[in-house]
Amino acid sequence: MTTELGEENTKLLVLARGALARTESGEGAAVRDLDGRSYAAGATRLNSLTLTALQGAVAVAVSSGARGFEAAVVVGGDHTDPGVAALRELSAEATLVFARPDGSVIEE
Repeated sequence: MTTELGEENTKLLVLARGALARTESGEGAAVRDLDGRSYAAGATRLNSLTLTALQGAVAVAVSSGARGFEAAVVVGGDHTDPGVAALRELSAEATLVFARPDGSVIEE
């Protein structure tokens, strides 16, 4: 696991990898809101609902009262993820990290 991220974003990486493992969906994401609370999700693919992991994490956070984000970590995704727009809608300056399933950082 990487130590480049700093302690708080490394925690998000652990949460995102955990969501990836639990859901076996190919994606995991975690976000930290402006109050320091963290939310994690895996991708959701149902006949009636499809969300990327980042969309899911942002949705859970917003539905729990988050008004913005400090950071997000996405495992198994990239900048084409529509969840990026949702994250940026609330917090244009939030740190956004993409990582591989093994925890290595692709880009920060």
